[in-house]
Amino acid sequence: MPVLNWVRRHLVVFAGVAALAYMTIPNVIVLIFSFNQPKGRFNYSWNHFSLDAWKNPCGVGDMCDSVSLSLQIAVLATLGATVLGTMVAFALGRYRFRGRGPVTGLIWLPMAMPEIVMGASLGTLFLNMRIQFGFLTILIAHIMFCLSFVVTAVKARVMSMDPRLEQAAQDLYATPWSTFWRITFPIAAPGIAAGALLSFAISIDDFIITQFNAGPATVTFPMFVWGAAQKGLPVQVNVIGTLMFVAAVLCVVVGQLLSRRRKAHS
Repeated sequence: MPVLNWVRRHLVVFAGVAALAYMTIPNVIVLIFSFNQPKGRFNYSWNHFSLDAWKNPCGVGDMCDSVSLSLQIAVLATLGATVLGTMVAFALGRYRFRGRGPVTGLIWLPMAMPEIVMGASLGTLFLNMRIQFGFLTILIAHIMFCLSFVVTAVKARVMSMDPRLEQAAQDLYATPWSTFWRITFPIAAPGIAAGALLSFAISIDDFIITQFNAGPATVTFPMFVWGAAQKGLPVQVNVIGTLMFVAAVLCVVVGQLLSRRRKAHS
């Protein structure tokens, strides 16, 4: 059965290449059409090569303002969710207390709940509390949604931590603060970083929850793209999308290089 053996050996490679192509091809198409000069308002068919959109990426309405707003919300939501989520993860991962099970279920609920349900629920809450929709309501909604992902990532790291390392540090007369920063935090740091990166990625491209909790003057980049798609999608959207993709790839590459360098020195 040489053919069957060959298929078994190469099946994993084929599946990996197929998955990589499935995730990469849409980004390649976005990159290609960022150099397009469409005939009409929609950038859906190739016309001819042009660098106009790259020379003036902010030449369409308030698009760059929406990108700036999305970045501000994503950064603040990431900080808020990371700090709160890390504290909750340590509490759930290291301590046993009454109500721990229900709290864990409530923390994980946003990941299982459809975004439209959470967005509508938060919108109703803000409306009943007479909170004006805008930057603050979007930020609160994003923190609540991203919190679950941070807790999940950090809790897994905390529960795999060997408590004897901290006990050894305390036996050597290390203060609780010194033990945390020299022992606990470096071990939990990969989980914290993973939760923060995931929160940023979720927040910056969220549309559904943002749509339910945004005010008339707060237009994030996903909302701008949705509105522009109704009357004509400009090429500059492809330029911004390409820049975001390249920035994400660079972050991953730099993170991998730093990780390998740290392992080489350890």
